[in-house]
Amino acid sequence: MANPISAHIPNAITCLNLISGSIGVVFAFRGQFDLVAYCMLASGIFDFLDGMVARLLGVSSPIGKELDSLADVISFGLLPGVLYFQLLQQALNSTASSLDLAGLLPYLAFLVPAFSALRLAKFNLDERQESDFIGLNTPMNAFYVLSLPFIATQHPEIILHPAFLITSILLTCGLLISEIRLFSMKLKSLSWAANRYKYIFLILAAALLIPLHFRAIPLILVLYFILSALHFRGQKA
Repeated sequence: MANPISAHIPNAITCLNLISGSIGVVFAFRGQFDLVAYCMLASGIFDFLDGMVARLLGVSSPIGKELDSLADVISFGLLPGVLYFQLLQQALNSTASSLDLAGLLPYLAFLVPAFSALRLAKFNLDERQESDFIGLNTPMNAFYVLSLPFIATQHPEIILHPAFLITSILLTCGLLISEIRLFSMKLKSLSWAANRYKYIFLILAAALLIPLHFRAIPLILVLYFILSALHFRGQKA
């Protein structure tokens, strides 16, 4: 039987994910995107650790799975939604109190937490997603959104264009609940043959992140889709 204290450690880590995501929301509303990045990175680390610790301690539980999704709705659903909201306000030169079209369009950003919640609910019930993903996972989507303010410092004419932002919101919401199959980084073995596309993804992602930092994430997302397609095509062959 698991130690009663050990049984609570993974859930405590999950709560740290939720807390860091909540703090990130505050920084996002303030436009402090560097601090948002730290919070989202912390959430990503806690999101990775909670499941790993639960498996190591042998204390995985249904409540842990549900709590993980609730935390992810905040850290990887609401937080990127607020980032989109802030970017759309900048693009439209609007204020949240305005009732004209420019004032209302930024609220489209909150489709992201709604579709993230749908994606997480689907994940919890979909037995096909025990080892891989069906649809874009919420952390990957959140980090894509996080990259946009940093890219905007060099290319504001693209990122801070309302058409780009609205298209990006609608496209990623669709990808979250899509039937596109994407690999997860869970490894059943360490063999190159079984995991070559996952290893290639990690190597190329690191090579892009080192010089480009957060600006590399859209390129990494494209690589993720391409290599996932090759991975699953290879499994069918």
